[in-house]
Amino acid sequence: MSTNKLAPNYADRRRRLAAAMGPGSIAILPTALACRRNQDTEYPYRAASDFLYLTGFSEPEAIMVLLPGQRRGRYILFCRPRDPKQEVWTGRRAGCEGVVGAYGVDEAFPIEDFDRLLPDLVKGCDRVYYNTGVNEALDRQLTSCLQDLRTQGRAGVAAPNAVCSLDPLIHEQRVIKDAMEVGLMRQAAEVSVAAHHRLMRACRPGQMEYALEAELLHEFTRQGCRSPAYPSIVAGGPNACILHYTDNDAVLSDGDLLLVDAGAEHAGYAADITRTIPVNGRFSPDQRALYEVVLKAQLAAIKQVRPGRHWDAPHRAAVREITRGLCALGILDGEEKALIRDQAYRPYFMHRTGHWLGLDVHDVGAYKCDGDWRVLEPGMVLTVEPGIYIAEGAEGVDPRWWGMGIRIEDDVLVTANGHEVLTAVAKTVADIEAKMASD
Repeated sequence: MSTNKLAPNYADRRRRLAAAMGPGSIAILPTALACRRNQDTEYPYRAASDFLYLTGFSEPEAIMVLLPGQRRGRYILFCRPRDPKQEVWTGRRAGCEGVVGAYGVDEAFPIEDFDRLLPDLVKGCDRVYYNTGVNEALDRQLTSCLQDLRTQGRAGVAAPNAVCSLDPLIHEQRVIKDAMEVGLMRQAAEVSVAAHHRLMRACRPGQMEYALEAELLHEFTRQGCRSPAYPSIVAGGPNACILHYTDNDAVLSDGDLLLVDAGAEHAGYAADITRTIPVNGRFSPDQRALYEVVLKAQLAAIKQVRPGRHWDAPHRAAVREITRGLCALGILDGEEKALIRDQAYRPYFMHRTGHWLGLDVHDVGAYKCDGDWRVLEPGMVLTVEPGIYIAEGAEGVDPRWWGMGIRIEDDVLVTANGHEVLTAVAKTVADIEAKMASD
């Protein structure tokens, strides 16, 4: 993400943001704060997604300033200066000279100079684009600066008359992925596919859920993805009915299903895949019957992913198939349209069929525009993930279905003529059983 050859991609994103902001404005965007884990240990650092999207710069203690219409200093970065003594302990820094050379920065200053230089940067701007409530120290700095400027009106100093959120402008851009982003997401998907297949081959009754989580993390790291995109879900038996189960500390029982929701992060971009497999390598007849309902729903939903279709179309397709399937299995009873209208499926399918995917696993971007579901466009990436969850003791449900949680999830790119599934993990019953039987 930090090589010179990628700098034009970030420059184009900043140009589009500057055009949306308009002249006479300034954008101030800090990266994420480092977070302490305990005592003198910090969590592995990860730059803020919006900051990473616009700069490609992944060091902490940095602030981006964008000034549309300025001939000089249009893109300014405040960052940590070089410090050879400190770098011995915590690693190399780009420094002010480095970011100008490698990141397309017009001017760079030490982060310590931000407070001193802020008034001159803001002075004369009509609007300040800045997200409050993220960085309290920076909130105070900006508030103090604006208050001071407003007291200088008699001296001819023009203070901004509006502070606007940056989120709507940046997040609207991030909904449509450029070619570089799609390439990075393909790589995250490929690594994640390999990890899921590794887990399938390793799965046996009697193992701990966390042992299979280790298979995922091993493959992620082996292929250069040093972090999962989110905490992995490895949920055996009834644990699969807990949607965000991450304890991953139970024994896998012979005859149970295993739901695995896991994806790698590559260069900041997420993959997000769910598969449900039989712990012993073979689906029972009942497991297969319920699994086929979810698979049919997922395939129907994926068919709805194409330009011109609205965001809700895949979900509606999944709801229809799940309602029909639950009726066929005797779990629901009634007329299909009435059951859908009354959301009778909700006790067993309680979430939406997907979400945006990108730098965040639940990526930014509006799902509705002016009250209507958003229309899908080429370059959008979304997940398609219907599921059925029948908890132990589910009222009115035959006990043979109890404790089954099944979800199937893929990452889907909207293309000019339709869609492309980025995550080619085995998902038919035959393919899963064959993969689990292979060495």
